Amino acid sequence: MLRPKNILVPTDFSEYSDKALKQALDIAKDYHSQVYLLHVISEHTMQTVEEYSIDLEIIKQLDDQLLSKAKENMQKELDHYRNKAQDEIEIIPIIRNGVPYEEILKEADDKKVDLIVIASLGKTGIKKYFLGGVAQNVLKGSKCPVLLTKDL
Repeated sequence: MLRPKNILVPTDFSEYSDKALKQALDIAKDYHSQVYLLHVISEHTMQTVEEYSIDLEIIKQLDDQLLSKAKENMQKELDHYRNKAQDEIEIIPIIRNGVPYEEILKEADDKKVDLIVIASLGKTGIKKYFLGGVAQNVLKGSKCPVLLTKDL
């Protein structure tokens, strides 16, 4: 029987990710698990900016703004859910740069994660063909069980 001690929850700060986090916290409470909350700043964003030959200083400023906004969103998420978890669950925030599904899988390996709880949909267009591209790639590449949450 699965008794996860380390749970990874990727977030893009969407309502879908919020539902995945709520589900992970419920599981964590039952099994006294710790939760890693991971946000990945997509390297695709920075590559697009670089392709337009924008000044390096402007690229640095944009990179700093993306990181700052990610930290701000992460703190809001932590404040909201730590109150609900009532200090029973340790939530560890992580922010990375890169290809989202690759960073999720790396983090799962690095942290010896027992379970990944991920939204089946994210922020990307046309519901990314009904199963999000990131979720689909995580499901394919994960060495541990993956719980896909569905928006009903």
